[in-house]
Amino acid sequence: MTNIFFWIILISLLAEYGLDVAANILNLRALRLEPPPALEGLYKSEQYRKSQEYTRVDTRFGLISSTFHLIVVLAFWFAGGFNYLDRLIQSFGFSFIVSGLLYIGALALLYGLVMLPFNIYHTFVIEGRFGFNRATPLTYISDLLKGLFLSVILGTPLIAGFLLLFNSLGNAAWLYCFIAVTLFTIAVQYVSPVLIMPLFNKFTPLKNEELKGAILSYARSVGYRVGSIFVMNGSKRSSRANAFFTGFGVTKRIALFDTLIEQLTVPEVVAVLAHEIGHYKYKHVIIGMALSIIQTGLILYLLSIFIYSTGLYRAFGMDAPSLYAGLVFMSLLFTPVEMVLSVILEIISRRDETQADNFAAMTIKNPEDMAQALKKLSVNNLTNLTPAPFFVFLNYSHPPLLERINNIGRSRAVRREETPAVRA
Repeated sequence: MTNIFFWIILISLLAEYGLDVAANILNLRALRLEPPPALEGLYKSEQYRKSQEYTRVDTRFGLISSTFHLIVVLAFWFAGGFNYLDRLIQSFGFSFIVSGLLYIGALALLYGLVMLPFNIYHTFVIEGRFGFNRATPLTYISDLLKGLFLSVILGTPLIAGFLLLFNSLGNAAWLYCFIAVTLFTIAVQYVSPVLIMPLFNKFTPLKNEELKGAILSYARSVGYRVGSIFVMNGSKRSSRANAFFTGFGVTKRIALFDTLIEQLTVPEVVAVLAHEIGHYKYKHVIIGMALSIIQTGLILYLLSIFIYSTGLYRAFGMDAPSLYAGLVFMSLLFTPVEMVLSVILEIISRRDETQADNFAAMTIKNPEDMAQALKKLSVNNLTNLTPAPFFVFLNYSHPPLLERINNIGRSRAVRREETPAVRA
């Protein structure tokens, strides 16, 4: 059973868990009784204590959850669960494709059921205790069923295609799979705003004429053609606020959480949208999609190299190689690759967020609106104001609040030195 694949996967899983534990412990130790001087007064004293308590509770629960997850994976692995499940499904006498779909589906369903109590507790107990959760049990169950439905509808043909290609074409299959996944990703991005997202949330055209006029006026000033502007009922599930752009071409639209409109002033909402427009101006969306496609291609190429290695199957105690089981095992073998790629992508994301902040600060009427929007959202989300640098390095897709505020201040200073005319 033990071979090079066994040790690579085991060490990778333990290393990933160890880094996560270390980062979270450092993050807890970085909590301070008082906020940073530059952010003093942002929180009321009671709110600040609540934000720190939320960080502690959420972090400790996350450590318990990740520890349980690791134990379950290792126990199932060492007990021969992967091989037992394969023998059970093969005993039904289904075709290779059907057996593969059942195998992967059974593992996904089993994992979902095992982790479901943790998700329920986090949503209804922790998020509810700190005032974030607004979802009812009926909404939660509905979301689970809809998510399961989409996974079956979208995932089944994709996985079936993978199995068919790798079973028929051998090592050359990765290229055809890469093309298929790329087209699939683009198609989902295109139809998601009109077919998928409305399954979970209600989108209504923005009726606030003052806000709509301010958005359109700003968009014209920076040469951005606005698609449809919708308000999403985010308050149905959470008190957290957000805004995002989605789709492209005729499906391109701006979505504002109703909670965002409730929590921010009109100029502050415009500042948040200016940040999002900054992402488009710098082509972050296209670059992000390109990086994702490249990452997919790399993983599929590695898949084509190792999925036929008998040692991979021996590492999991399999009686014989099984390509559909190999897809699962490769996801574990990719752990070290994904760890490195994740850190790189987080670094790129933080850089992109800084550029978008700069764009907003340089193009809106008052850069202070951007700073105020970030501060209000941080308070409402009980954001940790003193995250540990190592935790930020591993997990943050956005720079910490203080760094973003300081950066906006520098942009404001630069803007004062330049001419009033702002170029898009």
